[in-house]
Amino acid sequence: MVEFFVEYGLFLAKAVTVIIGILIVIAAGAAAASSQKNTSEKGDIVITPLNEFYDDLQDAIKETVLSKDALKEEKKQKKKAEKANKDKKKQAAETRKKRIYVLDFDGDIQASGVDNLTREITAVLTVAEAQDEVVLRLESPGGQVHSYGLAASQLQRIRAHNIELTVSVDKVAASGGYMMACVANTIVAAPFAILGSIGVVAELPNFNRALKKYDVDYDIYTAGEFKRTVTMLGENTAEGKQKFIEEIEETHVLFKDMVHKQRPQLEMSTVATGEHWYGTQCLDLGLVDKISTSEDYLFAASKSSELFEVSYEEKKTMADRLGFAMEAALERSVSRVLGLVSGGRPKV
Repeated sequence: MVEFFVEYGLFLAKAVTVIIGILIVIAAGAAAASSQKNTSEKGDIVITPLNEFYDDLQDAIKETVLSKDALKEEKKQKKKAEKANKDKKKQAAETRKKRIYVLDFDGDIQASGVDNLTREITAVLTVAEAQDEVVLRLESPGGQVHSYGLAASQLQRIRAHNIELTVSVDKVAASGGYMMACVANTIVAAPFAILGSIGVVAELPNFNRALKKYDVDYDIYTAGEFKRTVTMLGENTAEGKQKFIEEIEETHVLFKDMVHKQRPQLEMSTVATGEHWYGTQCLDLGLVDKISTSEDYLFAASKSSELFEVSYEEKKTMADRLGFAMEAALERSVSRVLGLVSGGRPKV
């Protein structure tokens, strides 16, 4: 019986291989076709009103927990309030509520989301006014200096247009993440969010001794005394190492200067040691201004402001969609084969 399951599993694997081959050919053709399209059709700005989302949540829970009479009275009062708001809008047509534009940035080591962030900020700045606010929900452990420097510069554009910028951190905004956060007028952090790490680190292995062991030469030809300071394969000199350390120190100075310019109240000798702290500790140190989760902050703001979530979403080509379909099909097939071979034993 087990042999039957094994043979069936192998047959299924072969069938999946053939299907994947066909899909790859189709995907290649679709990719070639999509590459000929206008590059201006890469993506779209998507706007999601958040007030409606919060209203729907409240309505859903009220319909469950309130009695019929209480729910009826609630709807009656809501209609009165809506009518009153309409009358007020007619009487003050030139005034409007504050608008809060909500952006998200989930950073990796390369800050690869900076392109999307740039487009989102550009879109917001075309309509935002001085009374409005931008809230960035930021999550990042940091990464490459130049990439996060660019991301921070994009946030600076909001400040340059005299639009209030709030950065909310629920989990982590360390190193390059804090470089971005410090640009804000206000930094909001969850109690156990990790922030800080105002420091610079660089590390790399060196295989030069291993190469020498096998009589392999590695030559580097440069013009300029410090064109190359340390390498992974060459023999690093004391002078090269010292120069490399100096460059790291210079980067740290630039980092500290930027943070101090944005938040002059900070005691830099205390907070710029490369250490990180939790949200409540950061409040005492002056690294953040308020303790709250992003959801609490936005829900409270929805009572008096209009909230709009803004995101730039890239259009998926046919090749992308086929790629996802292939991946899902392969995962299902492999899971089925493993299930057959295991004979129904518990799996994790």
